[in-house]
Amino acid sequence: MTMKVKDVSELARVSVRTLHHYDEIGLLVPDEVSDAGYRLYSDANLERLQHILFFKELGFPLKEIKTMLDNPSFDREEALRLQRNMLVEKRRHLDSMIDTIERTIQSTKGEIQLTKHEQFKGFHFDKDPYEQEARARWGDQSVDASKDKLGRLNEKEQDELSTQWDALFKKLAELRDEAPDSEDVQATIGEWYTFLNANFGNYSPEAFAGLGQLYVADERFTENIDQYGTGLAQFMSEAMAVFAKKQ
Repeated sequence: MTMKVKDVSELARVSVRTLHHYDEIGLLVPDEVSDAGYRLYSDANLERLQHILFFKELGFPLKEIKTMLDNPSFDREEALRLQRNMLVEKRRHLDSMIDTIERTIQSTKGEIQLTKHEQFKGFHFDKDPYEQEARARWGDQSVDASKDKLGRLNEKEQDELSTQWDALFKKLAELRDEAPDSEDVQATIGEWYTFLNANFGNYSPEAFAGLGQLYVADERFTENIDQYGTGLAQFMSEAMAVFAKKQ
């Protein structure tokens, strides 16, 4: 049974204009158009729309969503599991941020005293841009394995991992005025390569170099990385390319 665009708009709570836009960019093209010119959406169209809205809620740009959904290896059940995991992680992050706010309010009243670490609990790690990159690589089986591994870590272990993360970025930021192929830089980039493979999936040297390219091609990556030092994303991208070539 097909549905007209107005009915789909009311069902999914998205505007008719949004659905028209999705059609225009090829993201959600209705299976039929009536003789009168009405867009008619099939059940398969509605399933695709559900995925679009889930991914959109998780922060994926429409262009990336289209790329994933058009991938021949796209599997609906697998996608739903992945989306569920992402939403659970997002909820965990929000809960942590809310807890930090509540404790900060208590602190301003003089009821408790927060350490500097506690003041920023929830800000680190959960906004990991590399997890977004991994999720965007549709069909990468290491995604679920990585998330399962991280999900089994207790709070202390997560803090330790976050500390290692920050330490590596700060160390690289201090080296960013050196040549990307220098011995010290390559040794530290090697530490970054080992860290990623130990905690976030299996990166071949080629994938590692590709990740480095994303650091400068995607402004989300650049913005997050350059918080540690202006120009760090570009520097790391170049150093990672050198490292990959030597492997």
